[in-house]
Amino acid sequence: MTETTSLGGLDIKAILDLIPHRYPFVMVDRILSVEQGKNITGLKNVSMGEPYFQGHFPSQPVMPGVLMLEGLAQVGCILEYLSKPQNAGRLAFFAGIDHARFRKPVVPGDQLIYKLTLLKEKRAIRIMDAKAYVNDALVAEAELMASFT
Repeated sequence: MTETTSLGGLDIKAILDLIPHRYPFVMVDRILSVEQGKNITGLKNVSMGEPYFQGHFPSQPVMPGVLMLEGLAQVGCILEYLSKPQNAGRLAFFAGIDHARFRKPVVPGDQLIYKLTLLKEKRAIRIMDAKAYVNDALVAEAELMASFT
């Protein structure tokens, strides 16, 4: 059974100490709150300086939906690593993405809030309900499955 503990936030340095991703593929800037083994909230500041905006509709930049899913997945991995420190250092891979929906475009200047809830643990698989918000408006959602190897 996973201990349930509420933690404060993590800054980018602490995030980089946990996940193997590096620029330009770090899609989370801060962890706002964690309830170990249950849920997590993260934040991503979307700026015009992001390299993907050079080619993704440069005259009207929109954050690619797949990168929002990647950000949600990274925040989910942080939940796993904080909830089960013995898994820190193990790589996480997508095992599945179900019910993905993109509700509104995300543009430079937006602040994404990622909210994930752990739904199920099955051996090395984690299933999470994942939602992304801008100004309290739902912009993306999915059920994510990750495999930790």
